[in-house]
Amino acid sequence: MLNKIKALKQEIESATAVTQDELEQYRLHFISKKGELTNLFQELKNIPTDKKREFGQALNEIKQLAQSKFRDLVSDLERKKSIPAGTDADLTLPAYDPVGSVHPITATRNRIIEIFKRIGFNVADGPEIEDDWHNFTALNFPPDHPAREMQDTFFIEKNPDILLRTHTSNVQIRLMKKQKPPIRAIMPGRVFRNEAISARAHCIFHQVEGLYVDENVSFKDLKATLFYFAKEMFGKSTKIRFRPSYFPFTEPSAEIDISCFICGGSGCNICKYTGWVEIAGSGMVHPNVLENCDTDSGKFTGFAFGMGIERIAMLKYQIKDLRLFTENDIRFLQQFKTMI
Repeated sequence: MLNKIKALKQEIESATAVTQDELEQYRLHFISKKGELTNLFQELKNIPTDKKREFGQALNEIKQLAQSKFRDLVSDLERKKSIPAGTDADLTLPAYDPVGSVHPITATRNRIIEIFKRIGFNVADGPEIEDDWHNFTALNFPPDHPAREMQDTFFIEKNPDILLRTHTSNVQIRLMKKQKPPIRAIMPGRVFRNEAISARAHCIFHQVEGLYVDENVSFKDLKATLFYFAKEMFGKSTKIRFRPSYFPFTEPSAEIDISCFICGGSGCNICKYTGWVEIAGSGMVHPNVLENCDTDSGKFTGFAFGMGIERIAMLKYQIKDLRLFTENDIRFLQQFKTMI
């Protein structure tokens, strides 16, 4: 019986069907109720008990082979039917590979989310078209504060002001207004600023911010969180430093630098020969921001941070021109096929 199975297997593998009639002949001959496979399964009852398992397994394998081959023949016929009559199609040509690539911004965004999810951060989202209160006022930007000049944006309406958000901090405000602490979330998304487009600036870019609000949250928690992120994103040998800075919505505030992973801190054109590269801004959430969101600043504290996804991608993949991310140059994008 094994010889019959082997011979039938060879017959199935060599079978072809270029017409609907030939396809039907294949079905009747091999997989119908009166076909060869059914006859072999009927012979199984005559096999000694100690051999039935071996023969049964072989029959099941050839049954799967026959059914799979039938599906392939059906697909081939359907594909041939889809080719218009008179089309000069060379069926011997290799198939065109339509597989695209993951955009480096998407790949970097996904990696950032993956890292922060491991330590309990959820992902929050919010509107790109925002009002003044959520984008500025609730974040401790007084109406005529000079810090607003640093985030000049595109206004859609005036009185009341409706604008394109300049950061994803608006999501932090909306989250704190609808949810009481503890809050631990990151906010990735697209943001807009009125800037001239150059190799290092663009009017549209992507940002990810983080927020952690609970009782007894300290600057030490902020440092540990961002140190963990830096090591996971850029390598275990990465060092981190905090430089005092100013943001209206955090106090104290700090810029975050990492040791240059290209030169190892010895100095190169990426780090401008300082050994350090800036990746983000951070700080403890200002009490005014907590109170604006109906959160008791006497009971709760929190930290926040924000970084440009393009900035991280440029460092990670050593991309020197920000404009490449939005030019849709296929030569640039194809370099990232390995990130699928």
